[in-house]
Amino acid sequence: MPRAALYTFGVLKSPLADPGPLTRALQDSGEPVYRAVARHPGYLARAEAVGGDQGNHFDSDWGAWGEFVVPAWYTKGRTADTVALAATLSLWTDPRSAFDAVLSGPHRRALNRRADWFERTGHPRHVFWWVADDATPRWQDGVSRLEHLRDHGPAPHAFTFPHPFTPEGTPAGREGVGPRSTPAA
Repeated sequence: MPRAALYTFGVLKSPLADPGPLTRALQDSGEPVYRAVARHPGYLARAEAVGGDQGNHFDSDWGAWGEFVVPAWYTKGRTADTVALAATLSLWTDPRSAFDAVLSGPHRRALNRRADWFERTGHPRHVFWWVADDATPRWQDGVSRLEHLRDHGPAPHAFTFPHPFTPEGTPAGREGVGPRSTPAA
């Protein structure tokens, strides 16, 4: 059964090394968000640096997830002192499960603060695609699909929460991912 890969990317207003209170609040929210998401039904895995290395994204060993790369529009730093980005790469049973996890609990509270932390770039912030059940998506896959989404819009190759596609490549419609409807009484 195919699985849904999700890549997210955002450009931060300040480098991760900034000791200021806003950057610290972002970093402090990370672990609670990851713990809650990992317990959510439908979550399968996320890219984590081998050995739990929390250093510079670009220098970390990401194992089967491949070399860390970023979209062409990211022009900020690439060293431990200058990196100003947040990126995730994860696997889900389906986009619906990811949608529910993103819009609940600690992740929802973090989303409510995104204007404090992230620049408005005008570029997409997330992209989905389907992968075979034995495949591990790579960072490069996420970047190329996010760039494809920016250039061509949603398609079976690269889609979003509001515009999902089935593994067979047909549009799933908003009901395929959006808020769960409540049965009529």
